[in-house]
Amino acid sequence: MSTDSPALTAIRRVVADAVEFQNDVDRFIPLHTPEVTIVNFGGRRVSGRDALTEAMRQALASPLADVTTTVDIEDIRFLRDDVAIVACIKRVFDGRDAAATALPATTGQLTYVMVENGDRWRIASAQTTPTTT
Repeated sequence: MSTDSPALTAIRRVVADAVEFQNDVDRFIPLHTPEVTIVNFGGRRVSGRDALTEAMRQALASPLADVTTTVDIEDIRFLRDDVAIVACIKRVFDGRDAAATALPATTGQLTYVMVENGDRWRIASAQTTPTTT
């Protein structure tokens, strides 16, 4: 697949939107499949849009709302025309006050499994593994 294919452009857009909307539940959740599974930076597994919605609402109502991330795509590989593995570097910025518990790591390896449903790419799975470098 060429580096400027419509699929690659669409996948990059979903990843960028996930970063942009990380504090906007109503815009973030539709980027995911109904059966999505997320394993977050802390190792918590959340399965399904409803559970993800609730987890996000709880996090955004807590000091975790001040923890933000950026994501840089390193590689996109297609398993099929409608399934892609997206390897990323995730950087975490802790905007909580100094009294908050410090994060054990501020960088992680983020892997998305993305699927195309009709004419839209969505996140089916996301796994973040903290790294020390």
